[in-house]
Amino acid sequence: MNAQELRASDIRVDLLEIARIIEPGSTVLDVGCSDGSLLDYLVREKQVDGRGIELSPEGVNQSIAKGLSVIQGNAEEDIDFYPDQSFDYVILSQTLQAMKSPDRMLEQLLRVGRKAVVSFPNFGHWKVRLNLGLLGTMPVNSTLDYPWYSTPNIHFCTIRDFVKLCQQSDIHIEQSMAINARGYRMPFLALRLANLLATQGMYVITKKE
Repeated sequence: MNAQELRASDIRVDLLEIARIIEPGSTVLDVGCSDGSLLDYLVREKQVDGRGIELSPEGVNQSIAKGLSVIQGNAEEDIDFYPDQSFDYVILSQTLQAMKSPDRMLEQLLRVGRKAVVSFPNFGHWKVRLNLGLLGTMPVNSTLDYPWYSTPNIHFCTIRDFVKLCQQSDIHIEQSMAINARGYRMPFLALRLANLLATQGMYVITKKE
């Protein structure tokens, strides 16, 4: 995808990184799909058979206005009703940290989908560490954009935390991506550097054989 195509797109750059992972013609479930921007892009540009779950009525209405098949519901509860291996990909973008039980959510993603694409804000980023170390306050920035008293995020984690959870849960990491503040993929894979310099982690995960 060239720069002109990126400028013409109406979705965030980090969502375009997710879109690059999805194979054309796949079946996709977008969990916490917000206004349906990513799902709409995948349907139009990659001809996926897409479905979505979204908690907010506003997001559901915006998605339906785009002609998308999106239902309103609580993802942690409603994902139980989807059959095993019913999608090629299940996407959970910037939502894992808002789940009551992130470990169970990962298990359910991999029950419903053959692969899961998960992205989350990295609480190990150097600016977050600096903010806590020097100011002694919870950070508010473009990725963690709520003050502590009104944030929906209840389980902050670092990239290293996520990798450790996958290891403990027998989850195979097929692809790992470090995402910078502008939403672009960073050109390194070392866990130490990703944990320090990336504002987001993005992973393609599968069940271990």
